[in-house]
Amino acid sequence: MARKGKVLIDRDMCKGCYLCVRACPVKVLEADTNPNSTGTYPSSAAHIEKCIACGNCYQVCPDVCIEVYELEGDEA
Repeated sequence: MARKGKVLIDRDMCKGCYLCVRACPVKVLEADTNPNSTGTYPSSAAHIEKCIACGNCYQVCPDVCIEVYELEGDEA
């Protein structure tokens, strides 16, 4: 069974570098269409159902504004 995950992004800390978008192997993340409090368009978990909790986005984020959780079978 494939792993399922959940990605949380702190919108106000995200500076919109999109390194996480490029690092995601299953295309969970994309640029948000709404700006954050600083006027930046942050990354967004647009396709959360695809997340495999690989942690690539967390590892490449220079501002540590991403959290990744692996979900148990009944949470998915």
